[in-house]
Amino acid sequence: MDLDAFFASVEVLDDPSLAGRPVAVGGAGERGVIASASYEARRYGVRSAMSTVRARRLCPSLIVLPGRFERYGEYSRRFHELVAALTPVYEPLGLDEVFCDLRSLARLGADPLEAAHDLRRSLADELHLRCGIGVARNKLFAKLASKAAKPRIEGGRLLEGEGVVWVDATTEERWLETLPVRALWGVGPATAAKLERLGLRAVRDLRGVDAATLARSVGPSMAATLVAFAAGEDDREVVTDRPLKSLGHEETFARSLVGRDAVSGALRRQAGVVARTLRERDLVARTLTVLVRFDDGLQVSRSQTVGYGLDDEGALLELAEALAGSVELAGAVRLLGLHASGLRARAGEGVQLRLPLGAPALDDAPEDRARARQAERAALRDAIDEVRRRFGRDALATAGELTDDGVEVATQRGRHPFGPADPTA
Repeated sequence: MDLDAFFASVEVLDDPSLAGRPVAVGGAGERGVIASASYEARRYGVRSAMSTVRARRLCPSLIVLPGRFERYGEYSRRFHELVAALTPVYEPLGLDEVFCDLRSLARLGADPLEAAHDLRRSLADELHLRCGIGVARNKLFAKLASKAAKPRIEGGRLLEGEGVVWVDATTEERWLETLPVRALWGVGPATAAKLERLGLRAVRDLRGVDAATLARSVGPSMAATLVAFAAGEDDREVVTDRPLKSLGHEETFARSLVGRDAVSGALRRQAGVVARTLRERDLVARTLTVLVRFDDGLQVSRSQTVGYGLDDEGALLELAEALAGSVELAGAVRLLGLHASGLRARAGEGVQLRLPLGAPALDDAPEDRARARQAERAALRDAIDEVRRRFGRDALATAGELTDDGVEVATQRGRHPFGPADPTA
C-alpha cells in the first residue's frame, strides 16, 4: 500500500488554495531536491529525486514547499492505525508505504481484494488521501502492483489508476516478460547502468544469467536477488518490528565548506543532532562514520569502532574530528555526514573510567578522550535531556547553538531536509 504524492497531498489538504496547482515538497535552493510532487506538477515532468533547478525549468510556476515532517508524521500514524485495523502484521516503509500480510484474513473468511478496497475507501473518507494497493503472493509483485494501481501521466494527461491491482499467474508471467530491470526492487540508476553494460535491459534478459557473473558487476547479494526476482521469487517476509541499524545526519551546504574550521563547526552541530537522537531512542552506538563529498563529486568516508557505547555530543565530536582529520581537504566540501551504527540498548552500556581520573589531556588518543567525555558527563546529559523534555528542545543550549536570533538546536531532519535554502534569499 503506497500513498499518492504523500507530502504534497498533505500540504494541499492543509492549504486548500494550493489545490489544482503544481506543488512540490523539497529543497528550494540551487542544491535542493524534490521529495514529492503533486500530479499537477508531474504533468510538466516534475518527479521525486529530481533537482529543484531542473524541476523549476520544466515548470516555472512550480510551488516548492520546505517540508513539515511533524505534520507528515501525524498523518502517517493515522494511516498506520487504519492498516492495523485490517491486520496487525504490517511492515512500514518510511511514512507513506506499508507491506501487509493478509494471510490471517483467510482464517476469518474475508476476501483480500474486498478488504483492500475497503481500506482504500477508509483512507479516502477519513484522511482524504489516495493510494495504490497491490495484492500478490510476494513482496516483489505486490510492490510492482501498487505502482501499477496509481494514477499516471501520459502525454501530459492524468490517467486514473485502478486503485487496487491483483496479480494473478498470468500477470506475473507478462510482467516478467515485459518489464525493464529498472522496475525491480532495489535497482536504481547506477545498478541499471551496470546491467545495461552487460546487455541486460529487461527482466527477461536476467533469466539464465549465472549469479557469479552478475556478482562481478553488482555484488553477490544483489546478484542473488536479481536472479530470484527474474524467476518471480521473493521469500522476504513481512517484518513488523525491524531493528534500527543506524542513524545519522547529513547536510548539503548552500555554500561549500572551505577549511578545517568550517568542517569542525558543521561536525559539532551534527554530533549534537546524532547524540540527541540516540538518547531519545535510548540507544548508544559503537561505530561512527564521517562522510565527506567534495564539489568535484569525490566522496570519502572514514569509520571507527570503539569498545563502549556512545551517546554524548563531546565524545562523538572527538572521534568525528579525528576521522575528518584523516581526510585530505583537497577541495571545498559540498556535503558532510555523521552516521552512528552498531546500535545497542542504552541500558547496561555504562563506560568504565580509566585511571588516573581527570579531564582528558590533549595528547590522549581520540578514543580515550571520547571515553572520558562519555563517562564523566552522564549526569549532565540526563539533566539537559530532562530540561528539554519539560520545556522544549530550545530551552537549553550550548554556546555553539546560540545565534543572532536566539537558540537554535538542530534536529535530525534540519530546517531544510531536502537541500539547503538559497543563500541569497
